[in-house]
Amino acid sequence: MSYLLPPITNPRRQFEFEIKLLADSLSFGGDASRFLGSGLEYAQSRPYEPGDPVKLIDWRVTARTGKPFVKEYEAARQVPIYLAVDTSASMCVGSVEQSKYYWAVRLAAGIALAGLERLSPVGVVAGGERDLRVTPTLSSQSLLQWAEQLRQYDFRERTLLSSRLRTLAASLKSRSIVFVLSDLHDEGAINVIELLATNHEVVVLWLQDPAEVTLPRGGIFRAREAETGSKAVLHGWTKLSTNDRIRESLVQSGIEFLHLPIDSPVLPRVRYFLKHRKSLGHD
Repeated sequence: MSYLLPPITNPRRQFEFEIKLLADSLSFGGDASRFLGSGLEYAQSRPYEPGDPVKLIDWRVTARTGKPFVKEYEAARQVPIYLAVDTSASMCVGSVEQSKYYWAVRLAAGIALAGLERLSPVGVVAGGERDLRVTPTLSSQSLLQWAEQLRQYDFRERTLLSSRLRTLAASLKSRSIVFVLSDLHDEGAINVIELLATNHEVVVLWLQDPAEVTLPRGGIFRAREAETGSKAVLHGWTKLSTNDRIRESLVQSGIEFLHLPIDSPVLPRVRYFLKHRKSLGHD
């Protein structure tokens, strides 16, 4: 059975409003290469040449110099963006009010909308058992459709993140930007992310629930892993965190990532990371 994320007043409109606000606050610091052509942002003015459109004339510079000048603009860098969203069960359960999945869906939709505003086509692939893959498109309607689908979750869904990423890597024909939004519980995912990073720009948003670091102090109890169903007997001093191993693997591979404990403010860190990520360290 699938479930909608916690209901709110007029949920779809509210969700769309949230991701638009999020998109407005995001900035991709890493793809600001300058390309001259028909674009969105003014780059420079140059002398008029026969055949130049009259609408491009820079009247201010023309008046100042007495010679006709035209404006040139930066063309948008249309690098496809893929969002690999982990839809598995471990993303949906947690110890705080807003789950990892709650944040993954909103961050993915916000990043997608920000990408569309820069004229970068955006696609998505689900990292669980569900069959959801959308090829890159500039359609905001498509974005809202797959984002609404992602708002459905299933507590029984197993992770297939490494398999989905491997299939994605094999299908990409040109250099792309791949955002991976996951708790990285799939043991094989890091190896596939490293493979993707050899030919593409990969950014990992690594979400973590506080209960994944250490268990609450207490007695002995039984536990069940959300995705595999495997059982174990644990106690309050059991260490569950694999932070060091994951962090070391990402750093050694030179992969850009942001570690996001969801019990602390998420959005400010994501905004700062995406705006400055090329000048930041890995964590």
